[in-house]
Amino acid sequence: MSRTVLLVGAGWLMLAGAVGAQQQPSPAGPVPPTQPAGGPQTLELRNGQYWEPVANSSAVPVTDETLERAGQLVANNNNVAAKKVLVPWLKREQNSPLRDRALYLLGLANYQYGDRIRSFYNFDELMDKHPDSKYFYPALERQYAIADAFLTGYKRRFIGLALLSAEDEAVEMLFRIQQRSPGSPLAEKALKRTGDYYYADAQYDLAADAYQAFIDRYRRSPEIPQVRLRKAFAELAQFRGTRFDPTPVINARTSLEELAIDYPALAQQENVGAVIDRIDAALARKVYQNAQFYERTNEPRAAAYNYQYLIKNYPRSAEAQRAQADLARLPESARANAVAPTSKPAELQTPTTNEVPR
Repeated sequence: MSRTVLLVGAGWLMLAGAVGAQQQPSPAGPVPPTQPAGGPQTLELRNGQYWEPVANSSAVPVTDETLERAGQLVANNNNVAAKKVLVPWLKREQNSPLRDRALYLLGLANYQYGDRIRSFYNFDELMDKHPDSKYFYPALERQYAIADAFLTGYKRRFIGLALLSAEDEAVEMLFRIQQRSPGSPLAEKALKRTGDYYYADAQYDLAADAYQAFIDRYRRSPEIPQVRLRKAFAELAQFRGTRFDPTPVINARTSLEELAIDYPALAQQENVGAVIDRIDAALARKVYQNAQFYERTNEPRAAAYNYQYLIKNYPRSAEAQRAQADLARLPESARANAVAPTSKPAELQTPTTNEVPR
């Protein structure tokens, strides 16, 4: 009888102790509840407030002997052997929580082996199917390295040999990186690299477009001054001569003027003032040629207008001296009836979307 009472009393004491422990706050934070039944589940703390049962905890490391061996092979640059281990594993383990690591290791193995295109697609699959993986950004950085290498002359493998260039594929890769991580430092770097490639390859129209996109998206980037300078030079490089459309050189002059105002030190370092002077000399020749054309086609009023504009806006040019003599040769009526040159001739105005440059 006394033994029964003792046991019951002990039971009440244990129950009271458990209740007291639940009411006493833990200095280390919320106490995880007992795991629910129904399979191997773990618990993760959410927002530092409550515990949630999950099937595969990111806090509990999961290991796999095959992947550990593959990782050692990749670290030792034994890439062929690593691929022989990883490819069957990936085919077999379709639902493994470690599949992202296997794809990353396979991408590294192909990267080190020299099959950069296949490596890019390995990383692509990783990011497509495992966007929350810790390997996402390292894979993205590897993709940038692949694209950059192709743009600097790295060759694609064909029949086991590095033979084929892949610049077009590299540009697509850089675009895909920007889509993957918009607004990130790597996306910013990828867009500038695209513009630099087009500029070095003399595709100046595409370079100007890429640089303008960079300026629009990353206004606070420390690269902005250099990008604006490159954009102006890319526009200037599209100018084919005074007998052709002057829109590129007009745009270049505007860009350089704005650069000189915003970054005077850079403008002085790059001798932007001298470049603007050369542009003005080219525009003066353009206006003089237009005036000569109008004079030959019996339009003296239009010729007088262009001569007057040239004299007023480019007085130090050699063409201005000749324009004064040519203007004096025109009939008095043409000079008197010419509209005062308060605006640019049509040939020097940047066309709108509905206008076609002459």
